[in-house]
Amino acid sequence: MATVPSVSYSITVRLEAPARGHAVSQLTQAVEHAGGVVTALDVTASGHERLRIDVTCAATSSVHAQELVQALASVEGVTIGKVSDRTFLLHLGGKIEMQTKVPIRNRDDLSMIYTPGVARVCLAIVENPDDARRLTIKRNAIAVVTDGSAVLGLGNVGPKAALPVMEGKAALFKRFAGIDAWPICLDTQDVDEIVRAVQLIAPGFAGVNLEDISAPRCFEVERRLRGLLDIPVFHDDQHGTAIVVLAALRNALKVVDKKLEDVRIVMSGAGAAGTAVLQLLLAAGARDVVVADADGVIYRGRPGLSEQLRWVAEHTNMVGYRGDLRGALDGADVFIGVSAPNILTGADVARMNDGAVVFALANPEPEVDPAEASEHAEVVATGRSDYPNQINNVLAFPGVFRGLLDAQSQEVTTPMLLAAARALAGVVGDEELNANYIIPSVFHPDVHTAVAHAVREAALGR
Repeated sequence: MATVPSVSYSITVRLEAPARGHAVSQLTQAVEHAGGVVTALDVTASGHERLRIDVTCAATSSVHAQELVQALASVEGVTIGKVSDRTFLLHLGGKIEMQTKVPIRNRDDLSMIYTPGVARVCLAIVENPDDARRLTIKRNAIAVVTDGSAVLGLGNVGPKAALPVMEGKAALFKRFAGIDAWPICLDTQDVDEIVRAVQLIAPGFAGVNLEDISAPRCFEVERRLRGLLDIPVFHDDQHGTAIVVLAALRNALKVVDKKLEDVRIVMSGAGAAGTAVLQLLLAAGARDVVVADADGVIYRGRPGLSEQLRWVAEHTNMVGYRGDLRGALDGADVFIGVSAPNILTGADVARMNDGAVVFALANPEPEVDPAEASEHAEVVATGRSDYPNQINNVLAFPGVFRGLLDAQSQEVTTPMLLAAARALAGVVGDEELNANYIIPSVFHPDVHTAVAHAVREAALGR
């Protein structure tokens, strides 16, 4: 699949070039001929003979970025100085910080914020533990918890390497929902230890967002924590994905004039995200679903099924199909992939019914090339930001937790997830809806408030 230059691989190259009329244009041409894009060009110092220039350009990968530097160096008279990776610069020192909400200007402030005045507040909470929500940060704080075992598409990178992602998650919670989120990276991948650690820190939080914990352990961690804690536990890789997929599918089916209860859905992937998507689709009214994993289509009686996959087998594939994923696409209306890259081709999509919907969500490389899929499917969505219809969890989790916290909910329920999906789908008006716009941007001003309101109302039973 062709990859376009991205700001994710953006570099700034400080160089010196001859102060001649065509030097700047030569630099731009060199980058473009090497497949990059110049996004900024700033002259930072000038003399009679030489210019110092900062060239900012986007590449397709780290290797490609080095190729762009070499292309610039090949321009006659150019001397390369410092090369800065803009993504790494953004992460220097971390992306979040703690700030006080009240000034500490003098001894009076200190005596109320801390000792001795704070002791009275502590005693008030002893007398009435519910006051912790009113008198502390707890009411607006969640823990973003990971063991680093399934980070993005990187796999088991461990807790330290997971921290940049958890910081980013916390920043998104603050930006889109005004929630104070704290990265908690646990140096264990033992289910018992994870559950115990989260249980022990729970008093300081109003919710727990589990993140990047590999399947099948993530199912048990979530199940046990929900049974132990009196605050909502939400696994974003499962339920966040499911909400956005269902919302996008509702709108995609409007575009192709089909109904969820009538379509045949084929899914690739039965891990954390795939199972949650399946469960929410069934709760929303889907009836005909076939699921495949790395070992083929899942059916009742397939040897070696885990407890989780047995549940999938019992609730899907009612006709007992035992072939492969490609064969399952014959006559299908919808394909949803949450699995692995490049497992299908455009020819495979052509086996689907007219008005086909394809959600190829493996990241960064989808299950099928979106351009090839678009030749045969009417609606195509991916997890990528450089194609229309990005299925992005950021559309769900900030609003979901805002609603949960505002309702002081102690749990996350399926009706709340369904309400969130309906609200998210509804942000795209009928007059806006088309094959290339079935889901709003994460920066749409109504997304997070609409989801939060829907979750809050569902939590309060309204």
